Amino acid sequence: MPNFVTFTPDPALDISTHTGQVQPTHKLRCGPARRYPGGGGINVARVLHRLGAEVQAWYLAGGPTGAQLQGLLADEGVPGQVLAVVGNTRENFSVVQTSTGDEFRFLLPGPSIQKNEWQSSLDQLATLVPGPRWFIASGSLPPGVPDDFYGRLAGLVRSPGSHFVLDTSGPALTAALQAGGISLLKPSLREMRELTGLPLQDPAQWCAAAQALVRCSQAGMVALSAGPQGAVLATPEGVWQAAALPIPARTGTTGAGDCFLAALVWALDRGDPPAEALRWAIAAGSAALLSPGTALAQQSDIQRLHAQVVAQAVVPA
Repeated sequence: MPNFVTFTPDPALDISTHTGQVQPTHKLRCGPARRYPGGGGINVARVLHRLGAEVQAWYLAGGPTGAQLQGLLADEGVPGQVLAVVGNTRENFSVVQTSTGDEFRFLLPGPSIQKNEWQSSLDQLATLVPGPRWFIASGSLPPGVPDDFYGRLAGLVRSPGSHFVLDTSGPALTAALQAGGISLLKPSLREMRELTGLPLQDPAQWCAAAQALVRCSQAGMVALSAGPQGAVLATPEGVWQAAALPIPARTGTTGAGDCFLAALVWALDRGDPPAEALRWAIAAGSAALLSPGTALAQQSDIQRLHAQVVAQAVVPA
């Protein structure tokens, strides 16, 4: 059993390109298309692999697009386990407008998953007992999968010494928190606002919201990412905050949150204290901005940027 297993219920073939300016009705001449295996858990697995971790990526996939995604993941040397579905795996399309650096992201819906398919995936994932030290479930749920899917999954894969990590949003996040058993939750600032119904306008409020989830035992730890405004890590021992590095997103920000999460769990697994783990997470999220499309963070960039990150203990308001 590898130390890390990721699960992606709605992966995607990510296609990225660039054009000078995005205009309505015009034919937009684009640069060469780049294709990457995508989806939250798959991206996390790719970065963990680059960091030298033992990882296996589990994901639902089907059709020609799913076969292409599987091949791209294998080309990177990331061990994977396909949970076959009848529908064709979705595609995402991102375009960087080179005149401004703005990124336009178009996300297509995933295939509708039948009950026997998502139930079969739960049954197969339940065989991972004793489980890995870190089970990371990440991404949105595709059509047809019930909102409480992640809650059911957490109950099946938890075992002594293992950690269930979740990165999702909306009703799936709410249902999972109600079910309990989340060791580490990674919401974005937007997702935390939706979850709490609060404006969360400044870092002190972010810290308080993250710590509140830990104090009421809805999650063992909360890593709240705020993009260019940095991130917060709340644990039972305290709360830490780190500013983002001043790196312009040259080719978009796709996958930065997944890189953040990958480096965070990698550092926590090797015993780094929370402040140090947060530094690695910020470095990886920043490193993602240096790569096109969802090429994601490179190990050399993560290590170089880590020295520039400062994390400090804070007292929530």
